[in-house]
Amino acid sequence: MVQSVDYLAIAPPLILALTGLVSLFLPRFVPFAGILVAGVFEVALVTGSPRRTFCVDSSCSFVVDDFTLLMQTVVLIAGAVVLLMAHSEIRETRLPAGEFHFLTFAALTGAMTLVAGRDLVTLLVALEVVSLPLFALVALRRYDGRSSEAGVKMFLVSVVSTAVMLFGISLVYGAAGTLFLDRIGAALGTPSPVEPVAAVGVVLVLVGLGFKVSAVPFHFWAPDTYQGAPVAVAALLSVISKAAGFAGLVLVLSIGFVPYANVWGPLIAVLAAVSMTVGNLVALRQRTAIRLLAWSSIAQAGYMLAPLGAAGAGAPLDSLVAATIGYVAIYSVMNIGVFAVITVVGWVSGYGGGALEDYRGLARTHPLVAIALAFFLACLAGLPPGLAGLFAKIVVFQGAIAGGLGWLAVVMAVNTVIGLFYYLTWATRLFAPLPDGARFGGIARPVAAAISVAAVGTVLMSVMPQLVLGITTGG
Repeated sequence: MVQSVDYLAIAPPLILALTGLVSLFLPRFVPFAGILVAGVFEVALVTGSPRRTFCVDSSCSFVVDDFTLLMQTVVLIAGAVVLLMAHSEIRETRLPAGEFHFLTFAALTGAMTLVAGRDLVTLLVALEVVSLPLFALVALRRYDGRSSEAGVKMFLVSVVSTAVMLFGISLVYGAAGTLFLDRIGAALGTPSPVEPVAAVGVVLVLVGLGFKVSAVPFHFWAPDTYQGAPVAVAALLSVISKAAGFAGLVLVLSIGFVPYANVWGPLIAVLAAVSMTVGNLVALRQRTAIRLLAWSSIAQAGYMLAPLGAAGAGAPLDSLVAATIGYVAIYSVMNIGVFAVITVVGWVSGYGGGALEDYRGLARTHPLVAIALAFFLACLAGLPPGLAGLFAKIVVFQGAIAGGLGWLAVVMAVNTVIGLFYYLTWATRLFAPLPDGARFGGIARPVAAAISVAAVGTVLMSVMPQLVLGITTGG
């Protein structure tokens, strides 16, 4: 069968893939040009969506709609910030520039493809295209044994999660007879003697994706991996990898597994409550920036899962999906900003982005950077003036309450208070007196640009949250 290919629809990930190949040999200027060109095509797609390609009858493997455009834009912004952050790190830690840019663009290509995927094979392959380069990126500091250990740990966990997910996909395929998400939804909604098989397959797919988004109890790889990786790579893991994992989760749940909401809804509600509780409680004990952000990322995964957990209670799925998508988008931009600020302190403080005490007095020498970090932390806590984070918290609370999960809303409220403590504890150190003998390095222009991009994006979403809230998969 011969079919036409909509090259405009696939242009952004295709450009990033080509940029990665070229930047392997020309790593100095090509990466930012590739991000810019892909962004231009994103703007062109806004006026012409939805677009579909790689179709069989009415079912398509690649769809560009509002959900796809939002998530691809988030990936591009986060990718640009990571590249700016890495500019100094590549020079200071002797990372091979060509290999770094090639692997980063490979991961970005996988994320851009995943958010447009509408069949299980495309989602699985794209998810692995995100994950495989990350193993190498985490271990790219070949002279550092901790980096190699982190890469091996992430590799082993990811292989297990992929195997579990692949087994689940095989069971779903056996029960539904198709891999297209829309057809799976229709098939699973029809009474069948193999319903128990389909239910097991759905749960296994969720378990596999649970590893990717570092939800408890599938989180144990994240803290050590974040700390062992270069700071820019940790940011890539915390934002782009997590966003891609949640995009895949939202797609399979809102399009393919809708008839089994009574199966996966309660399971996700429990995962959400446990993830945010464990993540926040352990974050209270952390004394280094990267490990605190790692556990904070696990807790934030719980907030993102919370609206989806209400689907089993009969709440409107579109509004629940919109709450999760909006939270993921807002979290991605404000969290990448925190990592960008860490690069300012990390070179002086050393391994792991520095201890929290190393940030004491930052406002005395770098007031704008300290204000930016305090703003990002306020957003993560959901505390004004961090209105973007506040709006994100409100929509997930509304999702849980709309689904009748009052107990989950109470758990979220308690965890929000816990999160306030460690975010504000870090923020107050920024404005404390500068310790004797303390010093902070200068700010490279690319790092300053990275902080600025994240700050502008976060402020924009604080002023106009409707840009990211209310977007569904259109499944």
